[in-house]
Amino acid sequence: MRRGDVTDRRRGALRGRSAVSLAGLLAVAALVSGCGIRTTSVPVDAGAAPSRVPCRLSASDVTTRSPDSVSAEVYLLCASQLVTVDRPMPADAIGAEPVEVARALLQEVQRAPSAGERRAGFTTAVPAGLRVDPSRDGDPAGTLRLSSQPEDLSAEALAQLVCTYTESDALVRDGSVVLGGPGDYPPRGYLCTSQTKSRPGDPATPDALGLD
Repeated sequence: MRRGDVTDRRRGALRGRSAVSLAGLLAVAALVSGCGIRTTSVPVDAGAAPSRVPCRLSASDVTTRSPDSVSAEVYLLCASQLVTVDRPMPADAIGAEPVEVARALLQEVQRAPSAGERRAGFTTAVPAGLRVDPSRDGDPAGTLRLSSQPEDLSAEALAQLVCTYTESDALVRDGSVVLGGPGDYPPRGYLCTSQTKSRPGDPATPDALGLD
């Protein structure tokens, strides 16, 4: 057999294999297109996997109470909602004057979350400089005067404070908490509702009531 014939046969075999390979690639592309999958030459960054915020403390993260303290529920922010956590409060605050109870609860709700609470996703919006003062002459019974006008607080901070105070029987008047500010505006009653807890950032919560 001549060398030229061998060369021609080899070239023909290579062309045949190339045609088979091309047909195979076209078939795969057709299958991918038929499955609704679009091919792309641009790298796609899907981002980090969504994190899971448990809003629940493990047993090791719960603050240990001292013998001279009691457990009190305060509302913190977690996953855009209000969630209760147990905080130790001085035992002598129980049965004390309402303003003393309010001060003790305020101190807990404005305290920075512990390391365990932060890991679980808890934060607080209540400013550290906020204070509670006694009522004034002419105020409705049970009024608490804040060092800032309640409406000047962020919606989250006011919702935290109102819902925390409604957990105390000593601070509730007809189902609401009566709050005023340092100015001459009349106090108002504030309700902690299910909407307040689920949407604390909504400016319409907590519900405010006019007082007679």
